[in-house]
Amino acid sequence: MNETKILVVDDEKNICELLRLYLEKEGFAVLMAHDGEQAVETVRRSAPALVLLDIMMPKMDGWEAVRKIREFSKVPIIMLTAKGETFDKVMGLELGADDYVVKPFDTKEVVARVKAVLRRSEGGASEGEVSYDKLTVNIVKYELVVDGKKVDTPPKELELLYHLAKNPNRVFTRDQLLDEVWGFEYFGDSRTVDVHIKRLREKLEGVSDQWELKTVWGVGYKFEVKNA
Repeated sequence: MNETKILVVDDEKNICELLRLYLEKEGFAVLMAHDGEQAVETVRRSAPALVLLDIMMPKMDGWEAVRKIREFSKVPIIMLTAKGETFDKVMGLELGADDYVVKPFDTKEVVARVKAVLRRSEGGASEGEVSYDKLTVNIVKYELVVDGKKVDTPPKELELLYHLAKNPNRVFTRDQLLDEVWGFEYFGDSRTVDVHIKRLREKLEGVSDQWELKTVWGVGYKFEVKNA
C-alpha cells in the first residue's frame, strides 16, 4: 500500500522534524518545505494528501501560500498559527483552509487533526457539501435535505450546521462558533448560538440514530457521529 504523503511547511526546521517523527510513526510519508514559495511548488510537483502550513514564513507567508495553492488544488490544509487570534482562524478558513492548530501545540493533537481531516476529505463529499444518514447540507446551494426532503433553513442556521457537520465529533464553544460562523467582527451575545441550535434541533431530532446535534454541558456543541 502506498504511503499517504503529508507536506509539513514551517521555517523552524526543528518543528518540521518533530512533526515528521510523529507522522512517520503513524505510517505517513513526510515532505518538508521551509517557506511559502517552496510549499506551493511542492504541492504542485508532489500532490500530497494534506498540507500542514505555518502562517509566519519568509518569501511568502501562509496566507499567500493558501491563495496560490487554491488556484490549482483542493488539497486539505491545516494552518499552524502562533497567535491563536480570532482573525487568524477566520482568515485561514475563509481562504480555504480546512482546520487550524495553535502553537505551541501538542504533537499528538496535530496527528489526530491530520487523520480527522483526511477522513473527511476521503469521504467523497463534494465541494461545499457534507452528507450523513438521511442528511445533506450544501453550503454552495444553501440547501438542507432531511430524509429526502428539502427543508427551508435560514442562511446562518445552515452555515452553523455545515460548520459542525464538517467537523464531526469536534466540540466547539459558543464563542468559537460566533467567531467562525458569524465572523470575528460579530460582537453579539453567545446565546445567539443557543437559539440557532434549538431551531436546528426542531428540524433534525429523531431523523437518524447515526448522528446527533449534541450539547456538551459546560463547553458548547458538537455534531456527534456514532461509531466514527
